[in-house]
Amino acid sequence: MTFLYKADPARGAKWAARFAQLAPELPFRVWPDIGDPAEIRYLAAWTPDDLAETLPNLEVIFSVGAGVDQFDLTRVPPHLPVVRMIEPGIVEGMVEYVTEAVLAVHRDLFDYALQQQAQVWKALPVRAASGRRIGVLGLGMLGTAVLERLRLFSFACAGWSRSARQIEGVECYAGEASLDTFLARTDILVCLLPLTDATRGLLGRRVYAALPDGASLVHVGRGPQLNTSDLLDALTSGRLRNAVLDVTDPEPLPAGHPLWTQPRVRITPHIASATRPDGAVDAVLANLRRHRAGQPMHGQIDRTRGY
Repeated sequence: MTFLYKADPARGAKWAARFAQLAPELPFRVWPDIGDPAEIRYLAAWTPDDLAETLPNLEVIFSVGAGVDQFDLTRVPPHLPVVRMIEPGIVEGMVEYVTEAVLAVHRDLFDYALQQQAQVWKALPVRAASGRRIGVLGLGMLGTAVLERLRLFSFACAGWSRSARQIEGVECYAGEASLDTFLARTDILVCLLPLTDATRGLLGRRVYAALPDGASLVHVGRGPQLNTSDLLDALTSGRLRNAVLDVTDPEPLPAGHPLWTQPRVRITPHIASATRPDGAVDAVLANLRRHRAGQPMHGQIDRTRGY
C-alpha cells in the first residue's frame, strides 16, 4: 500500500519527511516516481489528471488545497472518495489575510495611499467598527472562521450561504431569495464561496448593483467567480470604492491587464492561504485512520455539489 504525492515537489519533500516520521510503515512516493501503479492506494494532488483513471487500486484522492474546483471530477471514477484539505494553516492564513484586507478598507488605507502619492497630509474621519457592515459570502470552515475573528473588532457581521446556518453573533442569510437583502446591508463584501456552476461569474453587475454605493470587495474565493469587466465598470462609476483581489481570471494576471493600473484595486498572487506541510500530513493521516476504520473522512466532498 503506497501513498503518492503529485503537486509542488519542494512541498512533496516536506510531506515525505513527515510521513517518514509519523507513518514509516506506509511507502511514500512523489510523482513522477510512482513505482508499481498497482501498489498505490492513496493519492494527494492539486490536479490528479489521468491518475484517478489509471491507478487500478486507488482508494482515496486527497486535494492538497482547501477546494476541489481544479479537479475534473468527470475523470474521477464515481466510487472514489475525494477529500479536500482541512488543516489549521489554511484557516489561520485566510483569517489573517481577510482581517488585514477588511481593516485596510475600514481605516481608509486606500485613500491614504493615494494621498501619499499626491503628497497630501489630510486626516479623514474615523468610522467606528460597529458602524461598518461586513458580509461574507460562504459560511463553510473558512467563512465561519473569518466572521468569528471580525466579530472581535465589533463589526456588524452577516453571512450568506446556499443552505441555512446559525453562527453566534452573525446575521445569517440563506438561499437565492435572500441574496439581495444580504447585499443591501453590506459595506465590505468578502467572497469565500467555492467555485461551482452557480457561483461562476457571480461577482458581476447584479451583485454590485445590490450593494450600497461605495461598498468594497475582498475576493478570496476563485478567479472565475469575478466578472472583471463589470468590476471595472463598478469602480469607474463609484458604485464600488475599493477591491482587494487575491484571485483573478486568468491567473497569472497578464502584463497590461487593466486591473494592474486601477488605483483602488490591490492584487496579490493567490497567496491568501496555503496548506502547511506538517499540518496537511497530520490531517491526511488522521483521515486515513478514519478510512481504514470505515468512518467518514473530514472534508469528503459531495460529488453532486462539487464541494
